[in-house]
Amino acid sequence: MRPARFDYARPDSVAQALDLLATHEDARVLAGGQSLMPLLNLRLAQPSLLVDINGLADLNYISADETGLRVGALVRHAELLANAAVKTDFPLLAAALGHVAHDGIRNRGTVCGSLAFADPSAELPACAVALGAELVLASARGQRAVPAAAFFQGIYETAIEPDEMVLEVRFPRVPAGWHFAFQEIARRRGDFAMAGVIAGWQLQRGQVAEARVVTFALGPTATRVPGAESALAGATPGNEAAAEAACAALDNVEIMESGEYPVAYKRHLAAVLLRRALRRLAEGTE
Repeated sequence: MRPARFDYARPDSVAQALDLLATHEDARVLAGGQSLMPLLNLRLAQPSLLVDINGLADLNYISADETGLRVGALVRHAELLANAAVKTDFPLLAAALGHVAHDGIRNRGTVCGSLAFADPSAELPACAVALGAELVLASARGQRAVPAAAFFQGIYETAIEPDEMVLEVRFPRVPAGWHFAFQEIARRRGDFAMAGVIAGWQLQRGQVAEARVVTFALGPTATRVPGAESALAGATPGNEAAAEAACAALDNVEIMESGEYPVAYKRHLAAVLLRRALRRLAEGTE
């Protein structure tokens, strides 16, 4: 199919882009286009105006300092994956980015675009939730920062207002003692995940002081699992009873019905992946 007719604009500044969004209620922002273009071709999205921000060089930056990592709206997946600071200081992001689709898509698709699209099976929203990231949204009315936990609101639904765009995402630097493990399973490398889990913990005196467990590709959004985190708190790495209790807490995770994968099967996959992640964490902190 071909897209429905739309107008096209390539603004010269962020301010101009925001003005266009303010004056066109059903405008859409084009950056990498790896999610948007298929929707246009299938006519699942029919904007009156496409605002192409690829000429805004000011939005193409990766900045790391003692507080964390800032990623601008035009940074491609491949650029972030190749960044030295990401490899050394944000290994969870590096691990997840290696699972994002294929080279061609990573070369064009943007980090902020993936977050804005909010696909439940995408890796980066899960990382944003696990790391406590925040997204900076801008409109002609001003800017606001939204925590990842509040940003993702449902299947392809976010806190972005019609006149807003994502300027950047900020990943805080995790405190000392934190370790994360990323696990997902797909039919083929690069396919959408069937199930995915991120597990992390902070160790103090050989025990888990705090834990984070995030699932994705199960429910409508990437979500933390408080029961699993509580089960791990206070345990020692490799504690099988704590691991089993954490896996049992996955019974409380919402799982969407799917014609391909029964709910029970996806819940089983999540438990397998959580065990693998906890095993990897234990091996890495021995």
